[in-house]
Amino acid sequence: MKIPFSPPYIDDDVRKEVMESLDSGWITTGPKVKELEKVVAQFAGVDFANCTNSATSALMLVLHWFGINRGDEVIIPAYTYAATALAVMHVGAKPVMVDCGSDLNIDASKIAKAITPKTKAIIPVDIAGWPCDYDAINTLVGEEAHQFKATTEVQKKLRRILVLADAAHSIGAMYNHKPIGSQVDITVFSFHAVKNITTAEGGAICLNMPAPFDNEQIHKTFKLWSLNGQTKDAYTKTMKGGWKYDIVYPGFKMNMPDICAAIGLAQLRKYNSLLLKERKRVFDAYVSAFSEHQWTELPPQDTNEKTGSYHLFALRINGISESQRDQMIEHITQTGVSVNVHFQPLPLLSVFKERGYNIKDFPVAYDNYSREISLPIYPELDQAKIDYIVKAVVNAYQLTK
Repeated sequence: MKIPFSPPYIDDDVRKEVMESLDSGWITTGPKVKELEKVVAQFAGVDFANCTNSATSALMLVLHWFGINRGDEVIIPAYTYAATALAVMHVGAKPVMVDCGSDLNIDASKIAKAITPKTKAIIPVDIAGWPCDYDAINTLVGEEAHQFKATTEVQKKLRRILVLADAAHSIGAMYNHKPIGSQVDITVFSFHAVKNITTAEGGAICLNMPAPFDNEQIHKTFKLWSLNGQTKDAYTKTMKGGWKYDIVYPGFKMNMPDICAAIGLAQLRKYNSLLLKERKRVFDAYVSAFSEHQWTELPPQDTNEKTGSYHLFALRINGISESQRDQMIEHITQTGVSVNVHFQPLPLLSVFKERGYNIKDFPVAYDNYSREISLPIYPELDQAKIDYIVKAVVNAYQLTK
């Protein structure tokens, strides 16, 4: 049996939405992007969202807007995908890494020690769709406001460290009965091909800046800056007499096309009623099956305060080494089941090692990584396929031990 790791969910509704975009003759940024932004904002519990061509672009755009530059520091988890750190580096700032906890997310209790007068932002990451401890992080930035050294007008207006959530995995998750997207100042979602909701490539910025900020104005600014600083998008320019425009800011090319937005729109319309429920079904089936084995450490499960998005099933194997984990993956792969590892801690990667980051400074991140195997989790997995995956993992453990 061949079981892919994370195929995109493409059904007739997706095809219909995409064909509608193709038949309209309008495939770049236009009405479907605007509609998707409204739907994403509703999911996130905010008034305004901006769609971009990737979550990485979204992070960069926000950091640039906040005036983060060379000499500044941004706190991130060591246990995340490289894009979290690269976005910081691309605006000229330094990523300051913090170890994770047993839930794979950044350890909020360790963030305070990493804060300096150079700290301009914190980027917590919801690994596998499990929400971070946002209350603790929000409280911390208030307590540490005395250290904050504002260097731009936007920073002076906020008067504290910006909290920018990398929620690439967690659309649909909940924290204290509120949707992810409304927990911190700004939240970024990813709509990459392997995510719960996809636009093939894409991301979204959810705005929740406190008063006296005007989130509608920030939304308009991001629209402008994500399209080369041009005062009219291409769709608006097609309107009668709309050809003339101006460039009022040296912006970026980060806009999402309508042809991509169409995929996400069709999926979001059935996300809560179907896709999220089906992911939970698979997640719960894994929990039931693997809880029988003492050698497994299950990922965090829903509580009254936190509900995940079931983006990944991050299974950890007790009492094995990194090389044994790799052997297990080889055995599983030979059965036709595709699995993955989330993630290699950043200090293990060459670009960060060369900049002086040392994995020995992040023992919890390394321990989690060294024995983690991400299992397939998506709506198309029926019980027979789930049973086949579980059997493949159990047999791989027995062969390795």
